[in-house]
Amino acid sequence: MATLSDVARRAGVSPATASRVINGSSKPVTDELRERVLRAVAELQYVPNAHAQLLARSHRGAVGVIVHDVSDPYFSEITRGLQRVATEQGRLLMICNSYRDPERELEYVELLRGQQVAAIILAGSGYHHAEFTRLLNGKLAAYEATGGRVAVIGRHEHSGDAVMPDNRGGARLLGEEMCRLGHEGIGVVAGPQMLTTTTDRLTGLREALTAHGRDLPEHRIRYAEFDRDSGAAATAALLDAEPGLTAIAALNDSMAIGALSVLRSRAVPVPDRISVFGFDDMPIARDVTPALTTVRLPLVEMGARAMALALDAGAGGPRVESLAAELVRRDSSGPAKGATAPHR
Repeated sequence: MATLSDVARRAGVSPATASRVINGSSKPVTDELRERVLRAVAELQYVPNAHAQLLARSHRGAVGVIVHDVSDPYFSEITRGLQRVATEQGRLLMICNSYRDPERELEYVELLRGQQVAAIILAGSGYHHAEFTRLLNGKLAAYEATGGRVAVIGRHEHSGDAVMPDNRGGARLLGEEMCRLGHEGIGVVAGPQMLTTTTDRLTGLREALTAHGRDLPEHRIRYAEFDRDSGAAATAALLDAEPGLTAIAALNDSMAIGALSVLRSRAVPVPDRISVFGFDDMPIARDVTPALTTVRLPLVEMGARAMALALDAGAGGPRVESLAAELVRRDSSGPAKGATAPHR
């Protein structure tokens, strides 16, 4: 059976460095050394001392959650679900806001490793960023090698437990609804291009429009942050460039609320002149005027399931739980101007 010294020799590092990597020490270790140690662990099939692991785990009462911004209603709802299960199981929830900064996300993974949390949950979208993904997976592998658990919400390039909201299918529902209502002049307020969530929602929307013989050219898409003010700015740019639009699909509710504010300021009637659609069904979506037609994701349930996966150490392999989306029709959408009103 391989020993810690064997791992250190194979990796070409000191036993102290090998121990820091394997046991999740808060002392810094370079990415290169960490990768060498983890490679040696895999090659030698090294198993850490069970008694030492038990001691390390005995005070792992906290769970670390990395979100983009907990003040965002999307993440607030997910956090409610995370907190519910954590409280039921007597766990402390440590919430880290990355503000969609990949470097900060990497730093938080290291910080949570150093704190020896029981699990790390990545609740924000994955990134289209190969180097970041490589570094993140390396850090998560080092953490998992010490007995920590990882779960993700949404599409990430990490092999492990995941809760997958149907962003693509939900966007197809949105596209189907716009086509049913006769809309052809469709503009899109999308999220940041680097996020997998944005890609998946745009892909689903395009699939539905293409199936109905409609195009979604790039000049009718504006990328923005997933917040109200960015949604408002993107909507204003769309209206200025494409005055013939009859529908605006904002790929989250916060941006849709920004779109409604711009249309109201320009005295454009909704939905008589332009219909507005959102995504996520945040609690405020039903309270704005007009109430927002949107795609509902079970946000609280997503958080609860991710926490349950993260704290369930009995599973033999990675588990993926898919959660369906649902179209919610409200007052912000209607038939395209001049189109015949369809049956609901």
